[in-house]
Amino acid sequence: MQQEHRIATDRTVCISMIGWVIAVVALASGAPQALAGADHQIHDLGAFALESGKTLPDAKLAYVTHGTLNADKNNVVLLPSAYAGNHHGYDYLIGPGKALDPARYFIVVTNMFGNGLSTSPSNTPAPFDGPNFPSVSTRDNVNAAHRLLTEKLGVKRLKAVIGFSMGAQQAFQWAVSHPSLMDAIVPYCGTAKEYPHGIARLAGFKSAVMADAAFDGGRYAAPPLKGLKAGGRHWAAWGTSQEWYRRELFKQFGHKDLEDHLENFWEAFFSSQDANNLIAQADTWQQNNVGNTEGYNGDHEKALRSIKARVLYMPCQTDLYFPPEYARYEAGFIGRVKLVPIPSVWGHLAGLGVNGPDNDFINKAIADFLK
Repeated sequence: MQQEHRIATDRTVCISMIGWVIAVVALASGAPQALAGADHQIHDLGAFALESGKTLPDAKLAYVTHGTLNADKNNVVLLPSAYAGNHHGYDYLIGPGKALDPARYFIVVTNMFGNGLSTSPSNTPAPFDGPNFPSVSTRDNVNAAHRLLTEKLGVKRLKAVIGFSMGAQQAFQWAVSHPSLMDAIVPYCGTAKEYPHGIARLAGFKSAVMADAAFDGGRYAAPPLKGLKAGGRHWAAWGTSQEWYRRELFKQFGHKDLEDHLENFWEAFFSSQDANNLIAQADTWQQNNVGNTEGYNGDHEKALRSIKARVLYMPCQTDLYFPPEYARYEAGFIGRVKLVPIPSVWGHLAGLGVNGPDNDFINKAIADFLK
């Protein structure tokens, strides 16, 4: 990899984490950036009641589609977005020769509330603007996507729900909320419940952003850059793995040393994001629990036992957000589950689509499973 290339912060504005990382890798290697997919569309949800009891008066869900819905309307694969990401987060899985060929599947990729494309703190007028944005649950995101599929697209059945990170959380929720609607789910680098360690980690990130005086309780006129950069450095220690850092694999991004990587990757990405959007999505992440589905009284083990779909559960063996021990524990309550760890030192980023061997492994595992 050539190492003289840098990514300026202003080139990262309004792109997803996957787009950012691909841009880093592409420019470091001198290759053009290639992101598959069409421009997003908007589904108007109107007055949308949230689980919190609040109602978004004019909610909108951003999405893209690839391929064609068949006559039986059952060749659908749904992919919900991940934290700080958008519908480009699964580009490395979509296309001829990949796990999800648009010639075979009708692929729908949705954007969660709070990501800046769907209804979010950054694009919602008063009284739910900025820091006044109401709490959103994983089930709220699933309900919005369910309305898109049934009301707008006329989908009868899902071939699969596939999700990375917070998308994995949504995949589990789909299987619990709509147990007879899909054949399979493929959650990877994510769990069905957020456990106390992860809640504490996210609290640390939010605190770093909010500690910046410029944050001003979320009423900032300009981005609270000091807090966002501090938040980026928080994520830096968690995003990959200790072994990844020992090998100094950040040099594959064209970064000459650790400080170069921290500044021009983690700080630069988080500085390009809206702080209230990041905090809203982190709040959704923290409260994730399939056991909070109606009828389960907080019992996530009981909720997992209710899953009827086939499950391909893929943790990364070095993920610090969602350790493989969590996946092994949760898999014990699922009836038809295949547990396939991703053998990688890239930690959580193994599922982000930026490392060729990880991409190949995930594509093959999903393709084989869907057969």
